Amino acid sequence: MTVHDREGTPGAPGAPAALVPRRVPGAPRAAVLFLHGGRSEGLAPSRPWHLAALRMRPFVRAVAAALPDDGIFLGEVRYRVRGWNGEDGDALRDVRRALDELARRAGDVPVVLVGHSMGGRAALRAAGAPQVRAVLALAPWCPDGDPVSQLRDKDVVVIHGDRDRVTDPSASVAFVDRARAAGARADVRLVPGGDHAMLRGDTNWHRLAASTAVGMLPP
Repeated sequence: MTVHDREGTPGAPGAPAALVPRRVPGAPRAAVLFLHGGRSEGLAPSRPWHLAALRMRPFVRAVAAALPDDGIFLGEVRYRVRGWNGEDGDALRDVRRALDELARRAGDVPVVLVGHSMGGRAALRAAGAPQVRAVLALAPWCPDGDPVSQLRDKDVVVIHGDRDRVTDPSASVAFVDRARAAGARADVRLVPGGDHAMLRGDTNWHRLAASTAVGMLPP
């Protein structure tokens, strides 16, 4: 197993890789990809030292510590820009690029996507990819009318703080209801007193997210 602490190498001349490896087994049997938050609009470059990206690092470490074996690839999705930007979303395109890069590196392995805020929206939207087995969305941005058909036959868990003032926990509940009606195995868990940044009771957030993500992996 190789652990990478630096950014990934470019996947194509002039374009940075969308996939940043964090833990690379010799023969991966599955993968967990982490998607941090962002903004609804914004074309400024996304950087790994931005708070939204740093906020996900403890979740990567928590999942790594909870894994039952060394056969799980862990990686982060690197966005080109900070904003979602438009209907299809720059972040969504970056997740799809990361999934393609993962397939080239690790083969056709099942994938669990773990996303926070804008990253949660991107994970839910990207779940139609055949290799995506499950999505864990943390305090996701779930606008009315976002599609749910791509979640059919997928495992979906949404965890949202009930005191979130940035993204709406009631919108997450409504989204999960629609996803269930579309054939997803979906559940929502509200965290009492939880905020959007997942700082209040952060240890519990990390523990809950790690156990949930690991439970979504194939046995």
